[in-house]
Amino acid sequence: MTIAFLADDVLKNEIIEKGISHSIELVWADSVSSLLMLEADAYFDLKFEMDKERTKRLGKLHPKPIFISAVNETLKQIGDEDFIRINAWPGMIKRSLIELAFVEGKSGVAKKVFDEIGWHYATTADIEGFITPRIIAMIINEAYFALGEGVSTKTEIDIAMKAGTNYPYGPFEWAEKIGLKNILALLISLYRNNTRYKPALMLSAELAYDLSD
Repeated sequence: MTIAFLADDVLKNEIIEKGISHSIELVWADSVSSLLMLEADAYFDLKFEMDKERTKRLGKLHPKPIFISAVNETLKQIGDEDFIRINAWPGMIKRSLIELAFVEGKSGVAKKVFDEIGWHYATTADIEGFITPRIIAMIINEAYFALGEGVSTKTEIDIAMKAGTNYPYGPFEWAEKIGLKNILALLISLYRNNTRYKPALMLSAELAYDLSD
């Protein structure tokens, strides 16, 4: 099986570090245009952005399996339910289980590709944020609320979280690895329908983001 990946350097290194079955021929693309030119059995766009033109272009690859890194948007919002969503936030590919979301009828396709690669996955509902990103984003947000209230420092909060919960990273370490822009974008997306996800002012301030926009 030949699999084509479009990924930035961080995710490319994660994929290489995680490892792929020797039976897989792995090919890399550096743009959507080059991805579309590759002959492969499955495609991964791990730099996907919500864009009608990009969605339309990727749709030309159907009926081949197309996995897209779309954490914030559902397949319905994207407008193509033949895609398979993958949680490819930085650090997520290396986990033992990778989160996927797809519509009924795509389970066999997803299983075949992941079995060939040698990766394991967990299926989630086609919701904004999957499961893990929602949890991590909330933890990071609460840490920024605590920071803004002067409860403690970033370093001390990270140490407390790792020592108290046995998490691999503290909330601010997670934020640095995942990217604060990704965290804030998800919180804003979720906040539209649920006020509990309102971003902490100190978190948005670090990106000079105006919540009134």
